[in-house]
Amino acid sequence: MHSALQFLKTNLRWLGVGFLLTFASAFGQTWFISLFAGEIKAVYGLSDGAWGSLYTLATLCSAALLFWRGSLADTVALSRLAPLMALLFAGAALMMATGQSLWLLGVTVFLLRFCGQGMFTHMAMTAMGRWFDATRGRAVAIANLGHPASEITIPLLVVALIAGIGWRPSWGLVALVLALVVVPVLWASLRHDRTPHSMATSDSMTGLQARHWTRADALRHWLFPALLPVLLTPGFIGTVVFFHQVHIAGVKGWTLAQMAPGYSAFATATVASSFIAGWAADRFGAHRLLPVLLVPMGLGVALIGPAENVLMWYVALGVIGMTQGTASALWGVLFPAVYGTRHLGAIRSLGTTIMVFSTAIGPGITGVLIDAGVDFPTQTLAMGLWCLTLAVGCVWVARRLDQELN
Repeated sequence: MHSALQFLKTNLRWLGVGFLLTFASAFGQTWFISLFAGEIKAVYGLSDGAWGSLYTLATLCSAALLFWRGSLADTVALSRLAPLMALLFAGAALMMATGQSLWLLGVTVFLLRFCGQGMFTHMAMTAMGRWFDATRGRAVAIANLGHPASEITIPLLVVALIAGIGWRPSWGLVALVLALVVVPVLWASLRHDRTPHSMATSDSMTGLQARHWTRADALRHWLFPALLPVLLTPGFIGTVVFFHQVHIAGVKGWTLAQMAPGYSAFATATVASSFIAGWAADRFGAHRLLPVLLVPMGLGVALIGPAENVLMWYVALGVIGMTQGTASALWGVLFPAVYGTRHLGAIRSLGTTIMVFSTAIGPGITGVLIDAGVDFPTQTLAMGLWCLTLAVGCVWVARRLDQELN
């Protein structure tokens, strides 16, 4: 306990930056935007399929831009990059509060997804991977606390705000928080943009074969293609579960207020599993977590289909959160260990792009299926089977990677 507190005290500024970035990324995450889905669809006259398709297109464009410019995390100091991204994020929130046309809605969703889902999380995890070595798993777990912290504190507040002041003024308030709180805090915290004392320099942290891998090298290696479906799945399933919560509420006869405590169950499980996975990744190696990564998500998403009581929604989100917490720790440790840190921003941007791509295609595919008469709870059974199938394949991936690392 003493060593953990000392670690936190010594590196509070750097861990705080990671926490703030992941916390503020909430405003571009699917679960946050979906809280406004009913109002957005009503104002713009969109069906589930049309809204899902617009969301898919906007998110795909954000993934493409992230792939192209994600390497900025390697070439631009975080002290400049992070505040600039926060200002762009605030502008996107203001556009959501004031925009009237459908095409502007698409641009707004694109910017929200690029900043929140993409760059804020990308910058946080790249920084943790570069700043920390032996304690990287612990650092990633602490920085990732911003995700569940936002999921616990924001949903009920936003639901109340929408009811009290309306959905557009709520987005205006988001813009003010980003511009007047997040930007100044990032600027003040990163004035001295350096690696904390006693941490290894980035150039000393090599990956497989004792070298720093480029993005092109990673793509040619067998591991990245093998991990592709594993990278895609948590984002796909996690996104569509939250994206279609209004639809799920209608099918099940629940209200959003009744479903909101599920966020707390999800966040609590995410926190616990993130710390356990971070410790296990430092102790045993991140690759050894691969076979168990998708098992909880497969079981959790399959529970949604037959659920009749809203309590089962809480259980399902809690179990799904176990995979999300494990994934955040696993990728944050595995990428630097396998590929080194010199080109970590470029390689992480590839992984983040794949993740964002998965969140893009999910709402479109599932929305079209809903319009075709296949309700979302029915779709969850197939998703559960897919997760368990991938878990079996990950046993082979972990064993082969273990041979190359040792």
